[in-house]
Amino acid sequence: MRLAIIVLAASAAALGTATLATTAIAAKPSPLTTPAPPRGTGLPSGQCFRSMDIRNHTFADKNTLLLAVNGKDTYRVTMNGACLAGAMSSDPIITRSPPGSQIICKPIDMDIAISRNGFATHCIVDSIVKMSPEEVASLPKKVKP
Repeated sequence: MRLAIIVLAASAAALGTATLATTAIAAKPSPLTTPAPPRGTGLPSGQCFRSMDIRNHTFADKNTLLLAVNGKDTYRVTMNGACLAGAMSSDPIITRSPPGSQIICKPIDMDIAISRNGFATHCIVDSIVKMSPEEVASLPKKVKP
């Protein structure tokens, strides 16, 4: 019985630490200088990309994924519901395109999940925009994908 109480206390302490770390990440201000685009914003036809061309990613804040595409372009993908809260840039992203949709132009074209400890957390994409070179240059180095 005593061992069980010690294990429960240690588990509660670890959970509390993890909760504080997640809260700290979620409360951290966004490094992005421009407001999120309106819900439903997509890309014009000349800026669309294929999911297979994504080369790297980072999380700017609890709602924003930044994607490096083909090593030259950066896209800002805004999520609904703070689905990225607690995620780290080392967490793999899982992308799938709906059947028949090979090119990503609109939020509905993206099916994104974050893999954490073997479990996938699916996200709802609100908007996708291509960032300007000036916006990318203004990002802190650790946030650039």
